[in-house]
Amino acid sequence: MLLFLSLFIFILLNNFMGLFPYIFTSTSHLSMNLCFSMILWISMMLFGWVNYLNNMFIHLVPQGTPKILMPFMVMIETISNVIRPVTLSVRLTANMIAGHLLMTLISSTGINLNFFFLIFMLMIQNLLIILELSVSMIQAYVFMILSTLYSNEIF
Repeated sequence: MLLFLSLFIFILLNNFMGLFPYIFTSTSHLSMNLCFSMILWISMMLFGWVNYLNNMFIHLVPQGTPKILMPFMVMIETISNVIRPVTLSVRLTANMIAGHLLMTLISSTGINLNFFFLIFMLMIQNLLIILELSVSMIQAYVFMILSTLYSNEIF
């Protein structure tokens, strides 16, 4: 539990720091997020395969699967287990980049606007900052929750 809580706080602080000007958000890079998720996934898989071998094999074939479909189900479940760390890291990266990109694109049009539209753009920018604050909290929470759900499948 301490590992997931510290990971949550680390990602949350990194996401918050990226909202300040001229501070780089390290969680907006796929390589950092992929390192986090791969380390967690590999450690959980090794722990599960070493300590709970029968349980790990049981998760590869859902209950009630016809015998003829069992080889295909093993392949599908194996692929879905291998893809998990990639999807976890891509989700965090894409959501962190999307808000920053939207704010940059909207603010780049401010030079060509008159006073009324400039005030309107600044109000939209303030709303986007509030949205980015909530997205940074939600993404740290989603990363932690999905990691704990993946770890609960081992037992």
